[in-house]
Amino acid sequence: MYKTLVTIALVLALSPPTRADEASVKKALEGKLGAPVTSVTKTPYLGLYEVYTDGQIVYTDEKVSALLVGSLIDGKTMKNVTSERMQKLTAIKFSELPLALAVKQVRGDGKRVLATFEDPNCGYCKKLAKDIAKLDNVTIYTFLYPILSPDSLEKSNQIWCSADKAKAWNDWMVDGKAPTGKGDCDTAAVKKSVELGRKLAINGTPTIFFGDGERIPGAVPLAKIEQKLAQTPAAVK
Repeated sequence: MYKTLVTIALVLALSPPTRADEASVKKALEGKLGAPVTSVTKTPYLGLYEVYTDGQIVYTDEKVSALLVGSLIDGKTMKNVTSERMQKLTAIKFSELPLALAVKQVRGDGKRVLATFEDPNCGYCKKLAKDIAKLDNVTIYTFLYPILSPDSLEKSNQIWCSADKAKAWNDWMVDGKAPTGKGDCDTAAVKKSVELGRKLAINGTPTIFFGDGERIPGAVPLAKIEQKLAQTPAAVK
């Protein structure tokens, strides 16, 4: 009898969390936050539940007695678990991006694909633009995302209204040559890009999306971009 009880206890301890557990945490937390919770997932760490809400991850226990905000690091591998999970949770379907709204550049065979959301007055975006200029055999879609200042919108409209959008973008971002277009064409695409960025919860520039839908915020080293492109199957252009 004793062995049977021990066996049952071990099975219960090692069993994966049930949906009922996650559902109860979700309900309790929504009641406390007064906001919808997108997902709740039991982690293998300290009995914590990962809660994805309002574009961020927080951690809590089964009784929702405390909330932990910040990065969870695996003690054995020293990997940032939170960062890796955010990349998965914020991934998109690349094929669903309205690519007609973006400034398109094709280099070489164009088989490798990425999309960026950038503000023309963003210093990190300019650094990224200079790095991306070194890429070959790639198709780049740049969504103009003027969120930093009124001048950002003016420059975005000027770039969009240029006869050669890609040249106007690179002239400004890489070479520092201000756009000369009047910005008086149909700039609905710029407005729609901003609406799209907000829908995707893009809070900063640059933000990069690869062909597999993975999102990476910020200006990352060119070597990391090359590595990711090499690992990612070509997306539909």
